[in-house]
Amino acid sequence: MKTILTPVDFSAITETVVAAAAVLARDQKARLVLINITQLPLIASEYAPYMENVAEAVTVSERAAAKHLDRFAQRLKADGLVTDTLQVTGDPVSYILKQAAELEADYIVMGSHGHTAMYDLLVGSTTHRVLLKAACPVLVVPASRKKSARPKK
Repeated sequence: MKTILTPVDFSAITETVVAAAAVLARDQKARLVLINITQLPLIASEYAPYMENVAEAVTVSERAAAKHLDRFAQRLKADGLVTDTLQVTGDPVSYILKQAAELEADYIVMGSHGHTAMYDLLVGSTTHRVLLKAACPVLVVPASRKKSARPKK
């Protein structure tokens, strides 16, 4: 059975990404593996006294992610798709590539973006870095663009 790895971050594009992955999984008779990677916040050394609060925030994020992953998985399974979930904490690019290799993924389906422009500027686009290093095809799902109001002719 083919495997499709689908990183999800629960941003606005997640529904679209999961829907695209589901279409591909149905077409390829593949199993879907949804992965969520909770990122550790970028912290400067002057914030070290607040590390306990950061650890608590990460724990809360992990719990929320687990609930979201479960909802997606239940919905996909109800639609007849073989679906598994993974949840880890760390660097998204490293974990996506590692899981793709371990699962021998046939495809990675991910969104064109999920973070703020500032995060992408500081850290770099996760999707871009996965595209450069992935050993399997990567399907990039674009964010929906709002249609501009065009005058009728």
